[in-house]
Amino acid sequence: MSVKKLAAEITNESQSGYRRYQQLVVGSSSLAFTIKYELVTGLFGNMPGAPGLWFRQQLYKSLFAKSKGPVIFGSRITLRQPTKISLGNSVIISDGCVLEVRGDADSKINIGDEVILSQNTLLVCKEGSINLGNGIGVGANSSIYAVAGNRIVIGNNALIGPYNYIGGTSYHIDRTDIPISAQGHDPQGGVNIEENVWLGARCTILDGITIGHDAIVATGAVVTKDVPPFAIVGGVPATIIKHRKQ
Repeated sequence: MSVKKLAAEITNESQSGYRRYQQLVVGSSSLAFTIKYELVTGLFGNMPGAPGLWFRQQLYKSLFAKSKGPVIFGSRITLRQPTKISLGNSVIISDGCVLEVRGDADSKINIGDEVILSQNTLLVCKEGSINLGNGIGVGANSSIYAVAGNRIVIGNNALIGPYNYIGGTSYHIDRTDIPISAQGHDPQGGVNIEENVWLGARCTILDGITIGHDAIVATGAVVTKDVPPFAIVGGVPATIIKHRKQ
């Protein structure tokens, strides 16, 4: 979704502010669901301590498209269009996380079983999709973006360190007579991180990259090319240091 398109949706005068809020935030045109969304998130979203955890565990799951089993919800979680988000069993969503979906029916977030999203994790879909497998741990302050039709797929048992940035998209830059922001996105298909991968802290995984299974990305690496299975890569841009099989 481009900046202009997003701005057009927010400021569309053909719809009331209430309808735009339902479309962009709640994810449903139902009055009953909107009231439930407001009550549940407004009353219990910031409630501290064990009472807050208990009420959110009981009530939040009814806002999602699917919730297979028990989920622990921290405080100050931001939910945008939760009707397009599916949760597996035994998921933990820590304090300050943002789960946001915008776009058509293909825009969605699927989270598998036994996934942990640490504090302030961002999962953001704007005309894209995010699919997290089972047993994944995402470190604090990490950001995963699926934009402009891109898909982010992270396989089972992946370890994502803190402060990682995964996905996003670049812009066309061919023209110099207009701003870059006006030239449109240049999506490369998204990111595919296969199973058993370990990303150290503060890694950047650019759009269009595949990281093979059982690979390791060293702390601070910027990955601009595909990483083969069992490889250990590091640096800016990331290059192969060695292979684990050796």
